[in-house]
Amino acid sequence: MDRVKQFDLAELSVREVNRFLHHELPTGNFEQVEILNPDGSHSIAAGLDCDIAVDIRGNAGYFIAGMNKRASVTVHGNVGWSVAENIMSGVVRVKGHASECAAASGHGGLVVIEGDASLRCGISMKGCDIVVGGSVGQFSAFMAQAGTLVVCGDAGAHLGDSLYEATIYVGGKIDSLGADAREEEMTPSDHERVAHLLSAAEIDQDAKRFKRVASARSLYHWNSDVHQEY
Repeated sequence: MDRVKQFDLAELSVREVNRFLHHELPTGNFEQVEILNPDGSHSIAAGLDCDIAVDIRGNAGYFIAGMNKRASVTVHGNVGWSVAENIMSGVVRVKGHASECAAASGHGGLVVIEGDASLRCGISMKGCDIVVGGSVGQFSAFMAQAGTLVVCGDAGAHLGDSLYEATIYVGGKIDSLGADAREEEMTPSDHERVAHLLSAAEIDQDAKRFKRVASARSLYHWNSDVHQEY
């Protein structure tokens, strides 16, 4: 039995493909799904909840692999807004670049952007791990509550604004830090953590070249004396 299922979005709708992925795939005997000619379509492979490898062969649009659980999704191209939004587990990999809000509100799993990610990468993430092979835009990890963001390149302005318990590691330059974010000394456990995530992401970088950014925790409690100026 052929254990690779192939879909061509030049002939089928995204709804038809996702219907199969949600209802028929979990009960079938497949190991891999290939999706051809995505041509910027949105919401491909969203809401998966099974152990399957999905390869999207080309550039895709918004909300690709959103709410992913258990699956391993690879986009062989670039993606639009909110790839891997609210990821729960599994792996989502983008071989190209990602637009805004990559891995927004991610609870678990690993998201790999091999190229650059635009603004608000990792916004409000709640426990996922993100590795970006290139650089990230402004306000990345804004209100990030838990998890880890590794940026191999540079970080745009206001990095980690209103950061909670998430940790950011940056290999290149940091334009500026956001409110309550601060640079801290790297420890052996930090080097080990970065090396582990780089290995999982299959990105060859020296973990010792990274800087650590974490929360100063001054925003945890309301302070009436600062007149809302932090």
